[in-house]
Amino acid sequence: MKSFTFILSYVRKHRFGYAAGILTLFVVDFANLYIPKLTGTITDGLTARTMDWDGVVSCLIAIFVLGALLALGRFLWRYFLFGASRSIEREIRGDMFAHLEEMSVEYFNERGTGDLMTRFTSDLNAIRMAIGPAVICMFDACVMTVMVIVQMMYYVNISLTLLAVVPMFLICVGEIYYGKIMHRRFLDRQEAVSDLTDFVQESFSGVRVIKAFVRERAEFYAFAKQNKRTMDQTLRVVRLQAVIMPLLDVIIGLSILVTLIYGGYLALVGDITLGRFVAFNQYVGMLIWPMIACGDAINMFSQGAASIRRIREILDEKPEIRDTDDVKEVSDIRGEITFSHLTFLHRGHSEPTLKDISLHVPAGTTLAIIGRTGNGKSTLVNLLLHLYNTKPGMLFIDGKDINTIPLKTLREHIAYVPQDNFLFSDTLKSNIAFGTEGEDMDAIIRATRAACIHESIVSFPDGYETIVGERGVTLSGGQKQRSSIARALIRNAPILILDDALSAVDTDTEEHILKNLKKNRAGKTTILIAHRISTIQNADVILVLEDGEAREIGNHESLMKTGGIYRDMFEKQQLEAKREGLSS
Repeated sequence: MKSFTFILSYVRKHRFGYAAGILTLFVVDFANLYIPKLTGTITDGLTARTMDWDGVVSCLIAIFVLGALLALGRFLWRYFLFGASRSIEREIRGDMFAHLEEMSVEYFNERGTGDLMTRFTSDLNAIRMAIGPAVICMFDACVMTVMVIVQMMYYVNISLTLLAVVPMFLICVGEIYYGKIMHRRFLDRQEAVSDLTDFVQESFSGVRVIKAFVRERAEFYAFAKQNKRTMDQTLRVVRLQAVIMPLLDVIIGLSILVTLIYGGYLALVGDITLGRFVAFNQYVGMLIWPMIACGDAINMFSQGAASIRRIREILDEKPEIRDTDDVKEVSDIRGEITFSHLTFLHRGHSEPTLKDISLHVPAGTTLAIIGRTGNGKSTLVNLLLHLYNTKPGMLFIDGKDINTIPLKTLREHIAYVPQDNFLFSDTLKSNIAFGTEGEDMDAIIRATRAACIHESIVSFPDGYETIVGERGVTLSGGQKQRSSIARALIRNAPILILDDALSAVDTDTEEHILKNLKKNRAGKTTILIAHRISTIQNADVILVLEDGEAREIGNHESLMKTGGIYRDMFEKQQLEAKREGLSS
């Protein structure tokens, strides 16, 4: 019932298209009824010699006019019904994409990309078939059947008609049972396709790792296993169709044979005329399509219902991160940040990632965060971006609880360079201008100069029009990082977050970028996450995280005097640098 209500909400928007299509389909089916009648009239007229050539021509002209009407009608119902179903498919796909954009990062951590892609393609196609061709099949199976049977009873013979209709009841009962089995099997098949798509997507994304570890053969065997599972589930659907469709043909064939024998007998004894016997056989032929259409409709409805269930699983999910009733409009953000006993526990974890962190960061401050891997550095900045929810009273921007700031406003005032440096498969120019309106080349060049990537870009054959490939695969690690930094700098946001964004550049380039940041971001808040102390030693405030706790807070000089974790890390890195210098 929920599936019906879900799809009905979309069908209502196109009710005029559906109404026009069904009305046209009715006209086509109604016009079809007269062709056998005209054929029978010609046959009887010629047999009894009661029709001259003019009468034959008149009937032939009527058949031609009906044929033209049928051709036009078939075009129109396809235009209206198929057009409406395609529009609904587009709308559902758009709603799914918009809904997924609102979902939190935790949702995507738990969902496979391949599974989502299958729902966007295969499942939506099954829904389109259920609300387009299946509607036509069901209409013909019901309305045309009734009209043909009434015409057969009225124009030919009641007993002969009843004999022809008996197999239809057997078909209807069998197809209801068939639909229930098909629903379950198609659902299993779609889940297998999703798993296969997930596997292929992940394998292609990690192809460099596969080649580096010489795991091509192992991956192929793993793929073969997933591929066979998908084939087995698909064959379960196909086998059911392979049994039902020939069985349907057998029943239809027997129905035709019985009506031919009995109808021929009635014609021989004179209960019906030869022309009416010919017309009756044409009517029986017209009933074949509704019988087949009924099976097709149940098949498509069953598959569509299974796919609607899978689509609703996505649309019924509620985004964890969203604007609440406490949100208040904010005109501007200056960049003042306050952590007040901030504690955060990831979903599914037993221990908090961040524990009781308190720190005030005035606007215009450069805050550095350092610590070992897995100590919550990235989680801290993700909370600033409100990618995860925090409890009220723990995180403030400009003195306002982050939960009361609209998400759009908050993120518009924060520029972010993530660890993975994701670049889209587009030109460098488009990637760098991604967060802005339009592509102002002067602003792009200023940003790339500040990120020390301009010279590298202009050395490429296509310059700023260079296509970087999927996830920026054609660029080196340092070039991707600097391009991501340029993308963030062009926004000139009051808060800039660099999450380990200088790890792949050499120390000289790093020094130039840091100098440019200090010059260009005067009066704006900058947050640096790094593992190298050389990256953050000139920061105004340095936060040392250990086991999710703020173990040390201060600047470089004060932390060195303290002689704690920070000083220990500094000395180890200095020693490693000396060893590398000696070995080289």
